[in-house]
Amino acid sequence: MKSIDKIPTSKLGRTTEMVKTGVKIGGNYLKYYGKKAINPSLDKEQLNEDNAADIYDGLKNLKGSALKVAQMLSMEKSLLPQAYVEKFSLAQFSVPPLSAPLVRKTFKQYHGKYPEEIFDTFATQSINAASIGQVHQATLDGKKLAVKIQYPGVANSISSDLAMVKPIAYRMFNLKGKDADKYFDEVEDKLLEETDYRLEVEQSIAISEACSKIPTLKFPNYYKELSSERIITMDWMQGLHLSEFAKTDFDQETGNKLGQTLWDFYMYQMHGLKMVHADPHPGNFLINEAHELIAIDFGCIKQVPDEFYIPYFELSTPENISDIEIFQLKLRELEILRDDDTDDEVAYFTALFREMLSLFTQPFHEQEFDFSDPEFWGQITALSEKYSSDDQLRKMNGNRGSRHFIYINRTFFGLYNLLHDLKATVDINHYKKYLEN
Repeated sequence: MKSIDKIPTSKLGRTTEMVKTGVKIGGNYLKYYGKKAINPSLDKEQLNEDNAADIYDGLKNLKGSALKVAQMLSMEKSLLPQAYVEKFSLAQFSVPPLSAPLVRKTFKQYHGKYPEEIFDTFATQSINAASIGQVHQATLDGKKLAVKIQYPGVANSISSDLAMVKPIAYRMFNLKGKDADKYFDEVEDKLLEETDYRLEVEQSIAISEACSKIPTLKFPNYYKELSSERIITMDWMQGLHLSEFAKTDFDQETGNKLGQTLWDFYMYQMHGLKMVHADPHPGNFLINEAHELIAIDFGCIKQVPDEFYIPYFELSTPENISDIEIFQLKLRELEILRDDDTDDEVAYFTALFREMLSLFTQPFHEQEFDFSDPEFWGQITALSEKYSSDDQLRKMNGNRGSRHFIYINRTFFGLYNLLHDLKATVDINHYKKYLEN
């Protein structure tokens, strides 16, 4: 893959790249409607493929928060057209890396020395390039290490990148009202945390120590003295990314074992630590030859406050979903129903969320749940299609729901998808034994 010698870091430079992408998309629509006039039965498959490719090509050169948003969207497999999911998923761990000269320059800028002055060996060609940083292999005193280097300008461009996409998001999600910015503030805060590598090291050590009681879950060691605000040094961990492993011919027992580990890891964090690794995409997990799960990235950690945690999980029980008074009370506590809602809006969103939660909380209603169940995923797809084409929903104020939903829902959607990739059947309450220790 061709490397990159420079990344636009100024607001003007990044805006220019966005404008170029917008022009390409406009051209794609012109071609589509020209063909549609000749062939009225033409679908949007080619348009989606062209747009997804052009958007990704623009974002991969910008890197940073723009590419991170694409990565987040790639996890919404049932909400986006397949062309976007396939193209944006490349942002998880396969994007053009920085060139060797830029790597050395960036490393010295962050660390005060060139990498070869610190490590015994350092590979200037990256092993893994993602949205915010790229990973290099190094050795020191006989230890094989992974060195993650943040792309230049990423932290300083987050606010301006989000400001560019905010007007589009407001229209897409029909956000209204002065408090709609709370969602962008949440995303911006988390992205800024992800660029603070000292914080990531602290979080990584804290969660890996707390979750070390789960026997088939492994973590690298982190080296504070070899890390900085924009560089992380950790043990090199050998294994396949979860998405690569999912394509191999593994047996059901192995899939169940890995899925159980993944489920226990997330449920222990959620219910025991009240903080959770909120970036569950396949690039953040490896599977070694012993079929152990390795968690390697803790940049995005979401704290789960009680005022959100309690009503959120109270709505995972069938009896609370079926009791209209309790259900609406919890929807108000979670800011889904608003004081300024009309009677029609209250009725509409009550029905919508009862339907959604009855489906999405199904795993919590069973002792064991098969995440490969095609009927379950078929219902999710059907529900997504139903509401994505609902004209009534588009007309209503989309500004509803606690800001905490953004990363907690992302966590569960991502977790469900990973378990589906592993074709795993899990014991839903197995994690509780770790809460007792």
